[in-house]
Amino acid sequence: MKKEVFRAAATLMGTIIGAGVLGIPYVVAKAGFLTGLVDILFIGVMMLVLNLYLGETVLRTKEDHQLTGLANKYLGNKGKYIMFASILIGDYGALIAYLMGEGASLSAIFGGKALIWSFVFFFIAAFLVFRGIKKISVSELIVSSLILLTVMVIGIFSIKHIDIANLTTFSFTNLFIPYGIVVFAYLGLVSIPEVKEVLMKDKKEMRKAILIGSIIPIFIYALFAFIIVGVTGINTTEIGTIGLGNYLGSIALILGNLFAIFAMFTSFIALGLAMKETYKFDFKLSEDTSFMLAMLVPLVLFLILKNVATFSKVLNFAGFLAGGIAGLLVIAMTFYTEKLGDRNPEYKMPKNLLLKILIIIILVGGVIYNLI
Repeated sequence: MKKEVFRAAATLMGTIIGAGVLGIPYVVAKAGFLTGLVDILFIGVMMLVLNLYLGETVLRTKEDHQLTGLANKYLGNKGKYIMFASILIGDYGALIAYLMGEGASLSAIFGGKALIWSFVFFFIAAFLVFRGIKKISVSELIVSSLILLTVMVIGIFSIKHIDIANLTTFSFTNLFIPYGIVVFAYLGLVSIPEVKEVLMKDKKEMRKAILIGSIIPIFIYALFAFIIVGVTGINTTEIGTIGLGNYLGSIALILGNLFAIFAMFTSFIALGLAMKETYKFDFKLSEDTSFMLAMLVPLVLFLILKNVATFSKVLNFAGFLAGGIAGLLVIAMTFYTEKLGDRNPEYKMPKNLLLKILIIIILVGGVIYNLI
């Protein structure tokens, strides 16, 4: 397989796998493992389909756009600003959660105040966002490989401590409990234009890159939830890796939190880059202004919310609301891309109206459930 395909898949996977994975075990334990597993698998497939729909839309568009620009082209000015609102909620929510999670994870390993570690992480990640796509895609390829290795090592250390009784619970009425955080954990729509950028000279490989980058997180999430919930059960903590260390000792604490650090690191820089390019390309702002808006806004919001909102609440809110809005707009764009697009795409999704209706029902249902 070509190196560019791996880089493109790593760009998508690096965006997807972030703070969300750390919150999954907590809500899966609350809902029951088998209940949560259904969410992980079903929502994972749904988000894969949305990524492919958006990939076709990107390929039908000559100019480079982030999500807001695409929404403007195919849905008009109102679509642009609705999409921008969803991006602000989702991406800034994600960046805030990453700052919370990184501080807690680094503090769990090295000691000291979580707030100080949040600042250390922020300055390193912000520097990489400033450097741009080539440096970021390379770093994601390396760090994504480390994530896979870390999950496997954690699994080896944990296997003897898994209690099967923690993994047998199912409740149909609890299906929507993990919904918001699981949707959040799969959000990678903002990086689909970056996938095209990585594959600029080989766009026919875009579907393959999206498939790889979307499917691998499904297996990682299922395995991660299996390990954490299997060991810690109903005592699973909001950041799952921290609780694992309480059961398995210092080695597990270090490995688990290294996984958390790697995961949030890749997502932070990928989302930060997407936000910067949204301001730059779609709102025609300067490079420096775009960078400042992409990085300083979430830092300020983090400082405001750090003593008010919990890690899981931030993830859930950003997931069900931003994911719901963005997903609905992606589906809406598919009805106009063939007519308004200005190039032939390298792949085409099947024209399946029932599939689109099913996704719409799930997305709307998730928003309603969490708002009631």
